[in-house]
Amino acid sequence: MVTGGQRADCTQFSPVLEKIRVPRPGSGRPRNKPDSLAADKAYSNGPCREYLRRRGIRHTIPEKADSEAARLRKGTRGGRPPGFDEDRYKKRNTVERAINRLKQSRAVATRYDKRGYVFLGTAIAATLVIWLRT
Repeated sequence: MVTGGQRADCTQFSPVLEKIRVPRPGSGRPRNKPDSLAADKAYSNGPCREYLRRRGIRHTIPEKADSEAARLRKGTRGGRPPGFDEDRYKKRNTVERAINRLKQSRAVATRYDKRGYVFLGTAIAATLVIWLRT
């Protein structure tokens, strides 16, 4: 999903997850629910976590420091800390490295394109160049 550079990523969280299609081996409709999700602290908010719980998607998202402090201030009324699997979260760096490699293309990093579909084409072209070079 292409949005303006000033828009927060978490506003597009549910629309992006709604577009996921995981092909099944053999025949049948593709699945529209991933097995699990790993995200950074930007997605550690109530609406994102509630959406994942409602759809039954396991997730690994670290808790923000201010959210943790607020939860601890409430004492027993603050509830339990959300589950967090460090080993699963460490594997997320593969995606981060891929994004950093994509941003080495100046046209992608600076986004001078005015139209979203032109920028999407630029990002796809940069991805193809990375794929062909590896």
